[in-house]
Amino acid sequence: MRDIGKQEFNPLEAQIAVDTLERYSGSDAKDFQPYLLLTNFPKYVEYFANSRNITISQGSAFSVAHSTKEHVSILDFKIGSPAAALAIDLCANLPIKAALLLGMCGGLRREYHIGDYFVPVGAIRGEGTSDFYFPSEVPAMANFLMQKYVTNVLTEQNARYHIGITHTTNKRFWEFNSLFRERLVLTRPQAIEMECATLFMASYYNKLPLGAFLLISDLPLNPEGIKTKKISETVYIKHTLDHVEKGAKILLEFDKGLKKQPKGVFRGIRRRFEALQGT
Repeated sequence: MRDIGKQEFNPLEAQIAVDTLERYSGSDAKDFQPYLLLTNFPKYVEYFANSRNITISQGSAFSVAHSTKEHVSILDFKIGSPAAALAIDLCANLPIKAALLLGMCGGLRREYHIGDYFVPVGAIRGEGTSDFYFPSEVPAMANFLMQKYVTNVLTEQNARYHIGITHTTNKRFWEFNSLFRERLVLTRPQAIEMECATLFMASYYNKLPLGAFLLISDLPLNPEGIKTKKISETVYIKHTLDHVEKGAKILLEFDKGLKKQPKGVFRGIRRRFEALQGT
């Protein structure tokens, strides 16, 4: 298990992390902006880049685009908790002020609809990767301040959204596993996905403020609601623009609010970035 005691800055570890990020993303570390959108979807990166007339950098593992005008980068880390943990462990070594996951989830309530948004306040740690950061009794919680701005923007724009707990699993094709479905009923999460618990734990460990802004893309407890190729394509066509633009707006509002905070955003060993706070 990873050491969960007081973190000490290790220059070699930081350098290797930055080198790895540059190799995996195909982008220089200096090009990363103060705010980061994380996603699983190449289509999101493509939309973000095309709508802003900026280029996409492709590395051996990630794709990324940087909007210097908005001070926002978007990074596609592919899928699953190990990839999510890697993205945080690498990006935490840059002077990034905060990050927001633009993900999709399965809605687990009858009143939910495909296209609704879901704002997780916490996640059930069903994936295992988060065990490398903290013992099992430590809850996986989203950054409260970031989630506050998520709900502020959704409310201002009259978007339909739900707030609750998500179950993070490593098992993608779980829908026909009766024992797993029974467990979901017992533990009562409102959504299910594959990254939130890890992102919340990894960001908490690395002192990187991070929230999640999820789109309900399927209703997997309903046989007719299980995601198919057709449903997936329809979701991308209908919701990519709105999801990405809302995510960028949330980070803009977070930045405005951060300037009113009496304390800086950096904590722990990331205080070494405070000299760059105004950049």
